[in-house]
Amino acid sequence: MAAAGDGPWLDDAAGRLVRPYTVSDGRTRPTTALDLLSQVMATGTTSLGYLGPEHTQALDLCRAPVSVAEVAAHLRLPAVVTKVLLSDLVDCGALTTKPPAFHHNPTDRSLLEAVLDGLRRQL
Repeated sequence: MAAAGDGPWLDDAAGRLVRPYTVSDGRTRPTTALDLLSQVMATGTTSLGYLGPEHTQALDLCRAPVSVAEVAAHLRLPAVVTKVLLSDLVDCGALTTKPPAFHHNPTDRSLLEAVLDGLRRQL
């Protein structure tokens, strides 16, 4: 088992020992609208309030622009919990956010068919 300061508390048999809703203080809605593909980046401003260990880890991951999905994967947290943590950091001025860079509809039928065709060619 990892020590308290060595990242998320994990147990080989049980998995994560701190439940995700505990990390977000039971909140399920971020105060900032974030998409999974939104880019977040640290501003260099330090928070005036208390930051939990997950907030600190998220902030460390955001030294360069990174997507919300990547932060969630690195933290091994559900996306909604990660969005709550990141929105806390945006609210205190420690992070800046930028919407996804694509300008087309990601659920466009032709795009989905092209992806499916590419996957079929790989198999």
